[in-house]
Amino acid sequence: MGLYEKYILPKITEFLCSGKPIMYQRKKVVPLAKGRVLEIGIGSGLNLQFYDSSNVEYIWGLDPSVQMRKMAEKRVKNIQFEVEFIGLSGNEIPLESNSVNTVLVTYTLCTIPDVVQALSEMSRVLMPGGELIFCEHGLAPDEDVRRWQNRMNPIWKRMGGGCNLNRPIPNLIEQGGFKINYIETMYIPGWKPASFNYWGSAVQR
Repeated sequence: MGLYEKYILPKITEFLCSGKPIMYQRKKVVPLAKGRVLEIGIGSGLNLQFYDSSNVEYIWGLDPSVQMRKMAEKRVKNIQFEVEFIGLSGNEIPLESNSVNTVLVTYTLCTIPDVVQALSEMSRVLMPGGELIFCEHGLAPDEDVRRWQNRMNPIWKRMGGGCNLNRPIPNLIEQGGFKINYIETMYIPGWKPASFNYWGSAVQR
């Protein structure tokens, strides 16, 4: 890991992912999580403030970045439920099958290298009747925006720690073994190639 990835990228990620429009999106979906929750890509813990503590029993926060987890640990002090951090990527979930009520993933599917395999793992650990709650940016519906996404993606991915601008989020979720039962989409304020959002919930197929 180079100096950029270790020291600079976490701060850039924290800044970009804590903008007002993105935080508003987080506020829409995070309170839907309940029971025993697995948060994929917990990062610096930006979602922690939005959990409904009356509905959450326990949270596993999975993230491969030591630097981001250290930032999240500072936010844990202000919440009322237990959080256990797991230092692995979404492709490796060291939990038993059918062991969590909710999987929460926000602004993370864009970055996981083998995202379909990771989603399959998320499906594996969900209990029957459990939900995947998601909020992600991805492939835009407008051709001119998609062209810019495709042009910029190689540079964006290299500078953004593996983040992709143009992933077809609903298709990937379904390929990972889920059936989407609720979804909304819109452009949130910001740079259009990075601002088309999908959010909703899915269940195991």
